[in-house]
Amino acid sequence: MLRIEFEEPTESVCNCCQNAIVRLTRFVYKDDDAFAVYYAQYTHGHSEKRLSGIISLGEWGSDEVGPEARLAFPFQIRMNGDNFQVGLVDARDSPWSHVTFLGRILDRTEALAHEWINDVFHITDHMVEDDKEIVEYFS
Repeated sequence: MLRIEFEEPTESVCNCCQNAIVRLTRFVYKDDDAFAVYYAQYTHGHSEKRLSGIISLGEWGSDEVGPEARLAFPFQIRMNGDNFQVGLVDARDSPWSHVTFLGRILDRTEALAHEWINDVFHITDHMVEDDKEIVEYFS
């Protein structure tokens, strides 16, 4: 069973349109053990509703273990009618491409073939169902 810990959103201003960019930080627990961290961001008022995100899986339960024990999966979420579409993206296309503590950021092809990909999609399912800010953004 997954449980998400929700941090308060932060906002900044989009350079292209001056609308609010919302950034989310979330901690995911599986059976009460630290399991993953995800970041998400979206901009209000853009013509296409699109969320960029990254999920870091691996060892999050100990301060003694560093990013070498984690992998990060960058993605985007869009709506197609009434359905969410999750698409993995390459590391260079992620807003977090420069972040190192999430672990090595996988490119799309490697991420799709990785044994943890089902965990990634399980978390994105929870994101669009349980994360109030994301649900409201796509409403």
